[in-house]
Amino acid sequence: MSKKAQAILTQISDKNTKLGDLRKIAKDIKKDHELALELWSTEQFFARQLAILIMDKKHLSQKIIDKIDIDIQKHKESEKLQLIDWLFANQLAKDKKLIELIESWENSPSSLQRRTFWYYKGRLRWTGKIQSDSEELLSKIEEKIQNEQPEVQWAMNFLAGWIGVYEKTYRDRCVELGEKTGLYKGKMVSKGCTPEYLPEFIAIESNKRNLV
Repeated sequence: MSKKAQAILTQISDKNTKLGDLRKIAKDIKKDHELALELWSTEQFFARQLAILIMDKKHLSQKIIDKIDIDIQKHKESEKLQLIDWLFANQLAKDKKLIELIESWENSPSSLQRRTFWYYKGRLRWTGKIQSDSEELLSKIEEKIQNEQPEVQWAMNFLAGWIGVYEKTYRDRCVELGEKTGLYKGKMVSKGCTPEYLPEFIAIESNKRNLV
């Protein structure tokens, strides 16, 4: 391992390392794909988060993403979801060709790639931008969500929530979906956060935006 990689690892080995610390280091490094690969190879959570920040998205193909996916699957649940969502936010969502890959992942064998597909569709609606495929996607969610993996269910629920908030045409269906699945009903959330249970989420977020 290079001296540069070793020096960085000593900075982020503490369990109290924060995302802000990683972003500060990444800002100094900018883009360094070779260093990213070195950090990724350590299999350490913080090193991999930093690696994602300094990767060169031009080197990310479906084949490479599949390898990254396999590596991420070996982490514990909380780390696994943070890594795949971090990869989406900091790399995949920032490149048209990579977005085209995301669009192809609806039926991917990988639950993390399926999660990314549904999460991406939800993010498109987060700011209220109406999309033309809401009815089609909602129908698929109604059909598939109860048999999906938990990490995919979360992203489907996220998408259904924002459809329900911004598109009154489908609001009742989204509320009924939440009542039927019971996903996240009664789940405690941090102060200031909106419950993920669809009937509550849609009511609260619609109210905030005067969309009732």
